[in-house]
Amino acid sequence: MIGYPRSVEADVRIEKVEQHKTRSGNTRYVVRDDQGREYTTFRPPIGQEAAKFEGRRAHIEFHEQERDGFQNVYLDAISAAPDNADSGGGSSDTDPDEAAWRTAVEAAPWVLGTNEPDHEVPPEELYEKLEPFKRLVAEDIREGGDRDDE
Repeated sequence: MIGYPRSVEADVRIEKVEQHKTRSGNTRYVVRDDQGREYTTFRPPIGQEAAKFEGRRAHIEFHEQERDGFQNVYLDAISAAPDNADSGGGSSDTDPDEAAWRTAVEAAPWVLGTNEPDHEVPPEELYEKLEPFKRLVAEDIREGGDRDDE
């Protein structure tokens, strides 16, 4: 079936917005999130609005489209993320990575297998055990906790 690309919505932290002049004289805006994903728009109002969110969380709408053998991701809209709407900025209480680290630290006794270890756990070993758990929790938070239970 042929149709318009489906728009996707996400809440992301905008790391950087770059402007590039094209050969035709238009401006291409490249928006990068904190996960390294890139979104492109040629619409100045959207690109300029995106620049206001550098270093902050934003709610975005985008679609993907294959063109000349490349998969392009186009930014269709950007606004304040729900957690930014009232506070004017993100806080550690709503940042998925911060919340995930707090959860991982609270779960450390279960991850380590004991709440009273008989020896000190070296920081590197503790990190190696907690970081994969933290990554899973952060991913779950970003996805809205809608994982399928198997």
